[in-house]
Amino acid sequence: MLGMKKQLSVRSTIGAGMRVNGDCSFQDGLQIDGAVVGNVIAEEGQPSLLVIGEGGSVEGAVSADHVVIGGSVIGPVLARELLELQAKARVQGDVRYKALEMQQGAVIAGQLQPQMTPPPAVPATPAPPAEPVLREPTEPTLDFDRP
Repeated sequence: MLGMKKQLSVRSTIGAGMRVNGDCSFQDGLQIDGAVVGNVIAEEGQPSLLVIGEGGSVEGAVSADHVVIGGSVIGPVLARELLELQAKARVQGDVRYKALEMQQGAVIAGQLQPQMTPPPAVPATPAPPAEPVLREPTEPTLDFDRP
């Protein structure tokens, strides 16, 4: 998983038929097969995995290192490392990601914003000042062949 040393496992589940009203924060892995009306945010500082199953839905912001969407999200999505959109995924909101895997059939109604690592800073060297081009004055003439 893109720079993550250990394979994460799902430690918590919001099961099918369950509805959570309010924000959820989690560590490690979370699987959502029910409904969440609120933000679902992984705590930063350690690798995290969020899986929204085909029957799962979130109405709110979603944020984790690795996000797998098989159901629906209404709200912005931030995948700090990898975003996987399965064939039945439906997202209404802007999506930010470092790497993206999208299966045929997935739908996004929003902007896709890749989060690329910035290139290393290169000290800017000032360009030398341009030398002015000096021309000798010429007398006006009607000779069009003469510059």
